[in-house]
Amino acid sequence: MAVKSPTPTAITLHQASRALEIGFDSGEVFRIPFELMRVYSPSAEVQGHGPGQETLQTGKRDVGIDSLQVVGHYGLQPSFSDGHDTGIFTWEQLHRLGAEQADYWQRYLARLAEQGVDRDAPMAKAAAGGGGGSCGSHSH
Repeated sequence: MAVKSPTPTAITLHQASRALEIGFDSGEVFRIPFELMRVYSPSAEVQGHGPGQETLQTGKRDVGIDSLQVVGHYGLQPSFSDGHDTGIFTWEQLHRLGAEQADYWQRYLARLAEQGVDRDAPMAKAAAGGGGGSCGSHSH
């Protein structure tokens, strides 16, 4: 038996507290911080094109959402105040982000610690020519 995907019944942007409030037909209501959404954006720019290719996002504590587009019957595409607007969050992803928020925060903070990066550090500019940055063929 297929599990029914969660369907949102209400979506509210709280600009002052920088959180997306989303209510689902299950009766659950989550407040997802914009920063968490931005850090876990499902776009290729953030997630890369496969496991281990994610780009660690920093300096997003104060990011806002300028607008939200509903995409078909399956998700939302936010335009973040830092110009990022290519991530489409499915209802399922938003539900998971809301329900497992504590785990997502822990994973994010652990990755920051692992890489010795401050959460509020400005994003490093991508190296010219793209690449994963771990090819080991850089000369100095």
